[in-house]
Amino acid sequence: MKAMILAAGKGTRVRPITYTTPKPMIPILQKPVMEFLVELLRQHGFNQIMVNVSHLANEIENYFRDGQRFGVEIGYSFEGRIVDGELIGEALGSAGGMKRIQDFNPFFDDTFIVLCGDALIDLDLTEAVRWHKEKGSIATIVMKSVPREEVSSYGVIVTDETGRVKQFQEKPSVEEAMSTNINTGIYIFEPEVLNYIPSGQEYDIGGELFPQLVEMGAPFYGIAMDFQWVDIGKVPDYWRAIRGVLNGEIQNVSIPGKELIPGVYTGLNVSVNLDKVDIKGPVYIGAMTQIEDGAKIIGPSMIGPSCRICSGATVENSVIFEYSRLGPGVRLVDKLVFGRYCVDKTGASIDVQAAALDWLITDTRQAIPVNTPEEGRAIAELLESEGRP
Repeated sequence: MKAMILAAGKGTRVRPITYTTPKPMIPILQKPVMEFLVELLRQHGFNQIMVNVSHLANEIENYFRDGQRFGVEIGYSFEGRIVDGELIGEALGSAGGMKRIQDFNPFFDDTFIVLCGDALIDLDLTEAVRWHKEKGSIATIVMKSVPREEVSSYGVIVTDETGRVKQFQEKPSVEEAMSTNINTGIYIFEPEVLNYIPSGQEYDIGGELFPQLVEMGAPFYGIAMDFQWVDIGKVPDYWRAIRGVLNGEIQNVSIPGKELIPGVYTGLNVSVNLDKVDIKGPVYIGAMTQIEDGAKIIGPSMIGPSCRICSGATVENSVIFEYSRLGPGVRLVDKLVFGRYCVDKTGASIDVQAAALDWLITDTRQAIPVNTPEEGRAIAELLESEGRP
């Protein structure tokens, strides 16, 4: 059985993470989001998977390769070109990406599934496909019902009593919403749907293909299903996903590592003296990370591998990516540290290197600045620093 994972987007709403990491490779406790999708597809018999790639394509291809170690076959459709030795992404849109694969050689020859590569789901794909076939549908959207007060964040689907799609509302107000069923980016298609997608141009599934199917009266349905769906469309969504995993709210994702004490999990060879560190779970600490005596870690928090949390530093309700050094006295509450960026949970970020704050937050592989620049002190207050080295 065949499937496609959409992985060509730039992920602009998840910057700065997506400056160097494509959205499908964003880690949920060290495991890429897309890996969970590949596992789900395999569990339901979808063992031939095409992935369209563009932005930072090498990161995805070098990790998943041909899919052998994941028990599936994976192929890639690159959207872009090389300019002066550099890969330049030129995404064709979700529908355009499907059409490019089919134009190259007819891959989609039976009912197939398309998944967005940036969501954690535990959907019963087998049941969704059964319903799709029973309806005789050319295209089916898997929907999820959300509380009415949340509809303005999503694309809303309006169906009739049989499930046939009648109308779309893009992020309507609570008052104007005609449904509480939203588009999850999970689609089931018959190959003939590709006949309605133009070749060689950018074309979108939700914005162009679906309205076309409604207009022509095609057998196009939406099914609302009860399943866990964690969309990582923006930085705050990623924050909630990590918190959800650490709090045990996301059922299909387990916390890796060894549980040192209740609620505190570590990877290999973590250096921490639990008698001299104030630590309260749920917390995950990656391999080869050092937590110095006198540090304070309050969950839910994730600290990646090869980090160093200096004495007197505090990490509370925060996500710290790999190779991050937090200097003495730094107090991070509700923050995300990714490379040279410190991000709050609304998505606002500070470039700590450009702001001369290397003495607060830096890469563990770099030399530690000796002096604290005077011009950095005022900005440091934004990070709630309680001291300096």
